[in-house]
Amino acid sequence: MSGTEPTRLERHSTDGGAEIATLTLANPPLNLFDQPLFDALVANIAELTARPPRAVLLRAEGKVVSGGVDVHVFDGLTAEQGAQLWRSLFETIIAPLEALPCPVVFAAHGLTLTAAFEIALACDIILAAPKARFGLVETVVGLTPSMGGPQRLAERAGSGRAREFVMTADLYDAATLAEWGVVNAVHDDVEAAAQALVTRLADGPTRAHAATKEIIGAWRSGGVAHADAVTPEVSGALFATADLRGAVRSFLAQGPGKATYTGA
Repeated sequence: MSGTEPTRLERHSTDGGAEIATLTLANPPLNLFDQPLFDALVANIAELTARPPRAVLLRAEGKVVSGGVDVHVFDGLTAEQGAQLWRSLFETIIAPLEALPCPVVFAAHGLTLTAAFEIALACDIILAAPKARFGLVETVVGLTPSMGGPQRLAERAGSGRAREFVMTADLYDAATLAEWGVVNAVHDDVEAAAQALVTRLADGPTRAHAATKEIIGAWRSGGVAHADAVTPEVSGALFATADLRGAVRSFLAQGPGKATYTGA
């Protein structure tokens, strides 16, 4: 992409040869979600889906992660057009992001509003800087968050917290969301912590990470019984992977923590 694009997708390898993709919001000054940014993000996620790496980092550059959605996106929409907008964003951003067969980490260094926070909630792990603040403030334009934020927030923090968060449209700091279980960890240097985490995850057993996501996805859609029902096949398939076979041999010969993985 050129330097004028509102997002930037870069790939690089760890010292162990595992590919990491870093997707950066780069739409100054506020990283507002206007139509060009939405379009670029859709294209980036389609590329990741077509050629998945072994871990993904979502981040932003600039003072804030995002000041929210450019309200021009909503101006003049009919009810039918509004429904189609949300349907399209679920189909092209939220669902494929969650379906990536690798760990996805979101790093929030500052203010993270509306669509950016809903995207964060679709990631596997959220890391934040102490000064990061989060909000779903759609009520200021008479709307409710509609890219999956309320339900994913409820999954992490409980339905009462989600109703409070959305209905008040208040801003919440990283420490509060860590206490609620929404943010996984708070780091003074969130960029360094996120890079270290994605490197560790990318160097790990990628197929096993994908199986973990599939089992938890089954729980999300159908509860413990559904997750139990899919686990034997999902986990059983790992015995055909080179990573499991090699790690078992390594464990037996050298003890735990010595195995290396290729993602195969």
